[in-house]
Amino acid sequence: MKKIILLALICPFIGIAQLKTIPKKLPVKPKVTLPKISIPKVGGTANTSATIDIAAGLKEALNNGITKEVSKLTAVDGFLKNEAVKIVIPEELQKVESTLRKLGMGNLADQGVLVMNRAAEDAVKEATPIFVSAVKNMNITDAKSILLGNEDAATVYLKGATTKDLYAKFLPVVQQSIGKVGADTIWNTIISKYNNIPFVNKVNPDITDYITNKSMEGVFKMISVEEKNIRTDLKSRTSPLLQSVFGLLNK
Repeated sequence: MKKIILLALICPFIGIAQLKTIPKKLPVKPKVTLPKISIPKVGGTANTSATIDIAAGLKEALNNGITKEVSKLTAVDGFLKNEAVKIVIPEELQKVESTLRKLGMGNLADQGVLVMNRAAEDAVKEATPIFVSAVKNMNITDAKSILLGNEDAATVYLKGATTKDLYAKFLPVVQQSIGKVGADTIWNTIISKYNNIPFVNKVNPDITDYITNKSMEGVFKMISVEEKNIRTDLKSRTSPLLQSVFGLLNK
C-alpha cells in the first residue's frame, strides 16, 4: 500500500521532468497558400474542386441565356419588336432618314429599318453555335469574383473576352444574311436616293459592320437577362448545379 502511494506521488514529477526534455519550439509547418478560384481548361479530369463547380455554373447560366433568350431573337420580329435590342437607323444616318421622310420617302426609311432587323434575326440563327462555342472555351481567371460581381458580371466578361473573335466569325454570317433578306438592295437604294439629293453631303455607310455590332450587342443583352434571372429568381435555377453555385449568393 505504501508503495502505491509513493508511486502516485513520484509520477507527476517524472512527467514534469520528461516535459522539460521536449524542445521549446515545435517545427512550424509551412503556410499553404490556396490558389485563386479559376476555370480549369476544357477537357480537365478533376471534378472535386469548388472551382470547377463555380465555373461550370457560370457556363451553364450563359448557355441558358443562349438557349432560352437568344433563341427569341431568331424568330420573325425577334429584333424588330424587342425594344431592348431593336436595330434603328445609325446615328450618323439619322439625317438621311429625316431627309427621306421630308421628301415623302418615309416608307423607304421604314424598309431600311425592317431589313436590318431581318438580317440580324437570320444571322443570329446561323451564328448561335459560335456563341455556344465561345462559352464552352472561355477561360475565367477568377470565377468567384464574377459570381459575386454585378448581376451581369459573367456576360460582361464573356463580351470582353470574346467580342473580337466573335466579330470576325459573325461578320461573314451577317453579310450573307444581308443578301438573303435583300437588305443590301434596300440600303443601296436608300443611299443612292439620298446622295442624289442636291447639296447634301454624300454618305457611304458600312451597314454590314453596323448590323454585325448591333446583332452582337443584342445577343449579349439577352444573355444578361437570363443571367440576372438566375441570380435573383430561385425558380430560374433549374438544375442542381445552378442551385448549388448561385445559392452561395443567398448565404
